[in-house]
Parts: sequence; structure tokens; C-alpha cells
Amino acid sequence: MSHKKLRVIDLFAGCGGLSHGFELAGFDILLGIDNWDLSLETFKKNHKNSKVLLKDLSKTIPLSVTKLTGIKKIDVVIGGPPCQGFSISGKRIIDDPRNRLYKVFVDFVGYFRPKVFLMENVPNLLSMHKGKLKDEIIDDFENLGYNVSTSVLLASNYGVPQNRKRVFFVGVRGSKKFEFPNFTHGDVKNLINRITIKEAISDLPKNDLKDGVAYPKISESDYQRKMRKGSKGVFGHETIKHTDRTKKIISLVPDGGNYKDLPKHLQKTRKVSIAWTRFDSKKPSSTIDTGHNHHFHYKYNRVPTARESARIQSFEDTFIFSGKKNEQIKQIGNAVPPLLAEHIAKEIKKYI
Repeated sequence: MSHKKLRVIDLFAGCGGLSHGFELAGFDILLGIDNWDLSLETFKKNHKNSKVLLKDLSKTIPLSVTKLTGIKKIDVVIGGPPCQGFSISGKRIIDDPRNRLYKVFVDFVGYFRPKVFLMENVPNLLSMHKGKLKDEIIDDFENLGYNVSTSVLLASNYGVPQNRKRVFFVGVRGSKKFEFPNFTHGDVKNLINRITIKEAISDLPKNDLKDGVAYPKISESDYQRKMRKGSKGVFGHETIKHTDRTKKIISLVPDGGNYKDLPKHLQKTRKVSIAWTRFDSKKPSSTIDTGHNHHFHYKYNRVPTARESARIQSFEDTFIFSGKKNEQIKQIGNAVPPLLAEHIAKEIKKYI
């Protein structure tokens, strides 16, 4: 197989963070399927040789995908099905109607019989129902003939400037067991040599930039040079306009601080534990979300722009997002960091 690129389809593909990582590792992304047209527009823009399908996967059978696309042979199936409906009350999770999305992933793996699959999700999935859920997921794939490995990976251990944890299930057909990649940055206990948020975004300015304009500053770190490679300018650096009161409150929070640093009367102005958190310039960021506006730039009195969020997720500056700024931030927050995906993909390659 060394002379041919390995073929991948991405279910619940979103804007394509997982696919992008696999592409960086030399895989051929044949298809991305999602039910949000805007995220698929981004996917198509950045995976020019891939097909996209706008489909609700809960109502889609694998055979129909073959009929629509002509795709029959696949080496790897990847994706992150939403798992809000998991329940084990007397039923196998795969039979629970709320879990159609997970069932679809299993169905696609059963239909295409890839050499390897990768399924990504939130870490608390492992502890749900006292671990029974995890066991059943593994059983479902083992019944299809896959040897399944599971691990919670921290993105900052792989050169991503973000302490984002995700669980990955990787199944290999046959008796081999997949080993997850070794850390490239830091180790289990230490935060040494991880990429900091300052190293990730310090070259991006306080104020808006029009799409495509030249960088106003030279790059200030190896990570920034890596992210800028091949880019003709800055895209998606539109700031969110906060009220004067909000900016005033943010200004009272020091680098790396949070609501506890505010005067008592302001501490409960937002009712969430992560309220008014300012990123720590000397550390990777905490997990970026889809735009709840609780985490602020380590220096400027505002939330990160879409481009800053993309940097934090390890999307290079050449990866351009479709939509308005809030839609871009949602796509970015939902994605798997491409750099993390690339490391897993390179390891998967060794098993095929």
C-alpha cells in the first residue's frame, strides 16, 4: 500500500479538523459528511479534492452513501458522533433510539469494513454509567472483528497550545492492538516545553484586520512561523465588540486570573465557574469552546477572534473558515485539533 494514499471518510465531519490532520499525515480524504452546510463549505474549501455530503446521519444508511458517491473501498473511517443520548436503562445503547448517531458510526464501520477506525468524543463518556458505556462501545466494535484501544489524550502533549482533553477509540482489524503516539511535548506530570498561548497568538493585533491583509508584525515564535507557512495574509481576525462595562470588568482581571480577582460585587455578574477567566500567557489555553465568551485574551480586554481560536486549535493560517465570526468560532470550537489528529494518523499509518 505504500505507493497509494490510504482512503478516509469522515462522519460528523464539521469543518474538518480531524480530516485535516489525516491529510497532513498523507491520507486521502475522500468524503466528509455533516448536517451543517456552513461547516461543509469550510470543509470543501480546505479539502479541495474531497467530496462532501450534506446529510443527517441519523437518517442515512451507508449503502445510500455508496450510491451517491460511488465510494466502496475505504481504509479508515473517522469521526466524532454526538453522544448526548447515551442511556443504559435496560437496553443496549445501540438500540436506544436517541443513540442513532452512534449506531450510524458502528453501521458505517460494519458496512465499509475499514482496516482501522477512529472515533473521538468527550472524556466523561468513559465514566458514564460507571464505565458500562465504554465497555459496550468496545463490545460493539469487537463484535465486528476490531481490536479496540482507548485513550484520553491531552492536546498540549502534542504541540497544540491548548489543554484540551478528548477520548479516542481506535479499532484495528485483526489481532494487533493500536498504541497511541508518544508525547511530543511535556509529560504526564510536567508542563515543560508545551506551547503557550502567547507563543501561539502574540503576533496577532488587538484590533480588527480585514480579511487578506498582510501580517502587521513579524512572527515571534516557531509555532507562529509554522502556522503562517504558505499564508498570504490574515483571515478571520474580527474582534467581538464588548460593552464598555464588560471591557472594564475584563481589565480588572490579571493575566491568568479569573472572577476571584474581581471586587466582591462583580464576582457574581456571571453565574458560571469559568466566568471572567483570562488566559495565562505562560501556559497553553484551557479548552476553547464554541463561543460562550467566558475566556479572554491574556492581554487584550476581549475574547479571542476566530483566527486566534484557530491558532489555539492548531489550524494553520491557510485554513480559511466560512460564515460570520460567531459561526466560524462555533466550527473551530467543535473541531479536533489538526496537529493532534496528525500525530494519531501517523501512528495509524504504521498499523496498515
